[in-house]
Amino acid sequence: MPNSIITATGSYLPLRKITNDFFLDHDFYGTDGNKLERTNADIVNKLLEITGIKERRYVDDNQNTSDIAGIAAERALVNFDRERLDYIIVAQNFGDMTPENNRVDIVPTIASRVKHKLGIKNPYTVCFDLPFGCPGWLQGAIIADYFIKSGDSKYILVIGAEILSRVSDPHDIDSMIFADGAGATLIESTDQNTGIMCHVTRSDTFKEAYLLRMGHSYNPHRNGNDQFIKMDGHLIYKYAVRTVPLVIKKNLEQAGLGLSDVNKILIHQANEKMDMAIVKRLFKLYGIKEIDPDIMPMIICWSGNSSVATLPTLLDLIKRGKLENHNLNSGDIIVFASVGAGMNINSMVYREP
Repeated sequence: MPNSIITATGSYLPLRKITNDFFLDHDFYGTDGNKLERTNADIVNKLLEITGIKERRYVDDNQNTSDIAGIAAERALVNFDRERLDYIIVAQNFGDMTPENNRVDIVPTIASRVKHKLGIKNPYTVCFDLPFGCPGWLQGAIIADYFIKSGDSKYILVIGAEILSRVSDPHDIDSMIFADGAGATLIESTDQNTGIMCHVTRSDTFKEAYLLRMGHSYNPHRNGNDQFIKMDGHLIYKYAVRTVPLVIKKNLEQAGLGLSDVNKILIHQANEKMDMAIVKRLFKLYGIKEIDPDIMPMIICWSGNSSVATLPTLLDLIKRGKLENHNLNSGDIIVFASVGAGMNINSMVYREP
């Protein structure tokens, strides 16, 4: 049975850097429609304390999700004959939207638009989108592994791309964590005993289905029927810290490995404090008190939360030597993990070729 390896990566970080000061003149409202009494300076400082976010990236008005997905794809395919691709899988949740209209546009799919932008003529390069919340890119990699192991495919491009700035309610304090970006990975079939080892996915919908959802602006005076991303942040935090470590542990046990075998944990950049709490609880499950400070690379402080794009972007930056104190060597064991709308959680154990 063939295995799956990541042979190339690419990412796109928008050029617009949005610092926390950007939000100092916003009017913030609560879920009850009343204007918050705290000063914006206090709100912004609390955001930094909880999430670790100092700045995030937004696209320019003339860019769309399919555009930035295409840029990331081009960077991943620079040394590859794109006509040989069997699949293009794009993890996204909102499609193409304009600054003037945040209605979802996914016909044709973002994957089809990316194939068009790449100029691929091969009709057997099959395209589809994967709306799976923030764990979408990782789930795309998992699906790619299934395709490859079935013997159906040899070359699959998996992209995570999102423009959350256009579905962020400017009157909701949670909107400050969101960002834009795209990351792409080329996954290939190999006969070597390396690459994707195993993976675990779960969906909790009985109580947690609507912890992340769409809803109207918290500002009762805002006109129009625009829908924005909404979340119960505190409940998500507790759910993630309680559940993600269990999924990672199950994944490692499935691989026949322990936490001491792991060289890097690449976790969805959702919230710095939450990610640290997840890893701390994971180490506690193994009875390990001291956490290697370099085991979990973080970029959220300057990139923000770009949903499906955070993991492939993080991987690309490491692969290109752009993250200080972080690199990957042949034989290293990497754990990828993500949590998001659904609520979905996934984990993948990967051996670096």
